[in-house]
Parts: sequence; C-alpha cells; structure tokens
Amino acid sequence: MYLGIDLGTSGVKVCLMRPDGTVSETATAPLATSHPFDGASEQDCLSWWDACCTAVQSLPSALRHQVRAIGLSGQMHGAVLLDGQGQPVRPVMLWNDARATKESADMIAAEPEAGEIAGIAPMAGFTAPKLLWLARHEPQAHARIAHILLPKDYLGLRLHGRYITDPTDAAGTSWLDQRTRQWSEKICAVSATDPAWLPEIAYGTEVAGELQTDAALALGLPAGIPVAVGGGDIAAGAVGIGAIGAGDGFISLGTSGQLFVTTPEYRPNTDSLIHAYAHTVPGLWFQMAAMLNGARPMAWLANLLGRPIADLLAEAEVAEAGPIFLPYLTGERTPHGDSTIRAGFSGLGETTTPGGLMRAVVEAIAFTLADASDALRRGGTEPGTLLAIGGGTKSDFLMQTIATVMDCRIGRSDAAGVGPALGAARLACVAQSGRAMRDVMTKPEVARWFEPQSADRDRLQARLAGFRALYPALRGVQAAGRST
Repeated sequence: MYLGIDLGTSGVKVCLMRPDGTVSETATAPLATSHPFDGASEQDCLSWWDACCTAVQSLPSALRHQVRAIGLSGQMHGAVLLDGQGQPVRPVMLWNDARATKESADMIAAEPEAGEIAGIAPMAGFTAPKLLWLARHEPQAHARIAHILLPKDYLGLRLHGRYITDPTDAAGTSWLDQRTRQWSEKICAVSATDPAWLPEIAYGTEVAGELQTDAALALGLPAGIPVAVGGGDIAAGAVGIGAIGAGDGFISLGTSGQLFVTTPEYRPNTDSLIHAYAHTVPGLWFQMAAMLNGARPMAWLANLLGRPIADLLAEAEVAEAGPIFLPYLTGERTPHGDSTIRAGFSGLGETTTPGGLMRAVVEAIAFTLADASDALRRGGTEPGTLLAIGGGTKSDFLMQTIATVMDCRIGRSDAAGVGPALGAARLACVAQSGRAMRDVMTKPEVARWFEPQSADRDRLQARLAGFRALYPALRGVQAAGRST
C-alpha cells in the first residue's frame, strides 16, 4: 500500500493506494479556520498534525501496516513560521488571507521584474508578501523566525524531520526564480525575508527521509518507511489525474478552483494574471488560472440557508434563471487580482427562491472558469478537452453548466473526489519503487463525459455578459462604501 496525505483547507484527506494504482481506502478529518478580522484567514498548524493522525488512524489497522511509503500534498501559499526549535511562531496565514495587499504592491514597486522572476506578480495570498506584512505589523514575531515551510512540508517535518519542499510549493511563495528553480535573492530582499529561513527544494518524487519512530507510533504505521517530498495540491492533483505531459489539462473544484495546463517550458505572462509555475516532477512547468472561491460558494449558501447542498442543487436544476451572483467571498485572483472585492447577488426579487439562489451560484462558478479559460488564451495556451477533480465535481448540474459555458468537453472519473491525495500516493510509489512516472501517473478511466449543450449556450452567454458587467459595478459600490 502507498499512503497519500492531502492537507486541505477544510480537512486532511488520506488515501491508500494499492500497488496496481487502484484506491483501497480513503478517510478525512475536519479542520477549522479562524478569521480574526476581515480579510484574515488563519489555521493552527498543530491542529493539522492532530487531524492527520485522526485521519490515518481511521484507516484499517491491517492495511496501515502494509504501507510501503508516504506521499504528501497540501494547500499552497500558507506561511508556516517556525522558531529555532521548530515550534510555530504564530498561526498560519493561509492562501486566502488578504491582509498583505499593500505589501504586494510595495514589492512590485521595489522589484518591477518580480512577476517575470516568480511566474506571476506578488499577490496578497502568496507567502512572500505575508512576511513583509509581518515585519511591519508584528515585528516581535518576525524576529523569532528561523524556518519557513509550506503547509504540507510542516507535516513532512513531523514525519521525517527535514525542512524541505517541492518546486510547485516553492513557486507559490513568490520567492522562487522559476527559470533556475532556486530561491531569488532579489525577491527575498524586498519581502523582509532571510534566504536562510527557506527550505531545501527537491522534486516531489524524491525521498525526503524516513518515518520517525514517534510519528510512526502516533499514526500506527511502520517506522522507517520512506516519505516522499510530495507536491503542492494543484501539482499533486495533476499527478493524480495523469497531467504530466505537455498540453494535459484539468479543472479542480475544491474550496478554491483552478484551470491547469501542463507546459514543456516556462511561459510567464503577467498581464493575464495566470500562474506560470514549476511542476513538482522534473522537466515540466504549467500555466494555471487560480480562482479563490472554487466550489466553496455552494457550501457557503447551504450553510447560510441551513439546507443540505444536495437539496438546493436539486431545486436549482429546475429553478427559473433569476439573480446573478458574484462569487468573490474572499476576493479573486484570476482574472482580477483583487483581494478586496466581495460577493453579492444582483436581481433579487419577491419570487426569488433558495433554488434560484443556488442556480445563480452554480452559474457563477462556471462563469469564473470561462474567465479563467480566456486568461489562459491570452497567456498563449488554448485549453482543450479537460478532466475534472475535486469535491465540487460530484454535481452533474454544475459539471454540465461548466461544459456548456466553457464550450468544452469535460470528463469525470469515479475517483475525481480523491484528487491530490491520490497524486500524493503516486509520488510515494515512484519514490519508493523507482518505477517510471508514465507507468504510475496514468490518466483515469472517464466515467462520464459532459458535452456542451447548444440549447443552453445562448442563454448562459447572455448571463455571462451580465456577470462580467457586475464586477466593475459592485467594485465601485464597495469601494464607495469603504471610503465612507
């Protein structure tokens, strides 16, 4: 068995993969996020380890003792700040934390080539601007830093004891020079970061170390088994779906959303607000449009209304088209690069129903992917047929809406919900067995294809135009409200 551990925002998911590549067992343990002020999003990294132990221990004991290697995946961009003893200096500022908006702009002003170096200009959610914010606002915490890790790499530290990351997670910090895959001293200098704090970089298929005895006892696993470096969640998701060849693409719909296409070379295009990052495997890069809200607005609305998501989706499918929804609950990256914009409905009326609200949310998620596809085209990449991963892909209604809005054929496998955890297990398999990547990181069988529906295309295109008009209008309203 190979164990994949994926540290998400809402929980830790684990996956046991058989040597033949099939999934044996999965388990999840939930995580909580705190928002100490508007725009702030934090988690306690100690809770990650507790959730990891809970998830792994819930797997059958007999299978846990058959694990040959462990691979890691995790949410990107989070600032895990540790002191000289490896203890956290403060809570982790997450990928959707927007406090460092000014610091991002200041970094660009100080180093105009930052976007060309790092694959995209610094944004508030990235790791480097958070360090500059910390130096300005929490100097005592900043002074205690001895090590900086990314979220999955903190779990790695607890497992094998080394400070190490992979190229994709390194790319997501803004500190990585994408061409050389080395830390950029220029970007460190403009972000109040000592390069000595940053971890070693190794490919996701390399062995980071062996599982330490205390960690093995906590997890119920054999001590001494190899732990692979692993990958940032989007790259691990690519590995899990077999996107390791030039042109391979997919959409990912979890808490956040991504449109990802593998490229054979580094292709930065900072004007399009796409991410041009190093892949976790050797010799590849990728272009990615990143949406901060993904499928999260569906869960948000269900929680707000106190209704199950499945019931609301069933009502949405038969509801009349009504309000238009802007889904930017935590701001947006592609295509706006706006950490201050917030969500809103336009067109609410006396006859608006809960199903009508969910229909607007589903359409909005599809519209963000249409914007993402246009951004990739401006960056020189034409998305073709796509596969889909992530919990949001379980909804047939959402998937069909996306296919029609994007005018793209989209395939979903039975294991689409496993996503990065399966990729992490595949990275572990290559690291331990030495098997060729192409033999392990295969594409899944597609259980269902979603084809664009011409009958709905014109109606959805008209609503897409309304969606695109809503952003500048709501941005102006919200800016006026903040100024007063």
